[in-house]
Amino acid sequence: MGTRVHYPEEIKWEAIKLKQKGLSNQAIMDQLGIKNVSQIKTWMKWHREGQVHRFSQPVGKQYTYGKGPGQLSEVDELRRKIKQLEIQLKILKKYQEIERSWSRK
Repeated sequence: MGTRVHYPEEIKWEAIKLKQKGLSNQAIMDQLGIKNVSQIKTWMKWHREGQVHRFSQPVGKQYTYGKGPGQLSEVDELRRKIKQLEIQLKILKKYQEIERSWSRK
C-alpha cells in the first residue's frame, strides 16, 4: 500500500489562498509539491464548511462528523449549530411540500 503524506498547515492554507486567487489545481500542485489533486479538493471543502480545525490534525486522526477537538471556539460551535438547524429546516420544508402534494391527489 501507499504511504500517507503529511502536509504542514501552512501548505494547506497556501493552497486555499492560491485556489481563491484562481490558480488551477495542477498549478497549485506543481508550486507546492502536492501529490494528489484530491488533497486540494478536500482542503477546499473543509474551508467552505468551516472545518478549519482539521488543518492542524495529524494524518489518520480525522474526527467523525460533529466531533471536533474540544478547543473549538464558541463562535465555531454556534456556526456548526446554525448549519445543523438550517439543514433540519430544509428537510422539514421538503417534507411539507411532499405532504401537500399527497393531499392534492
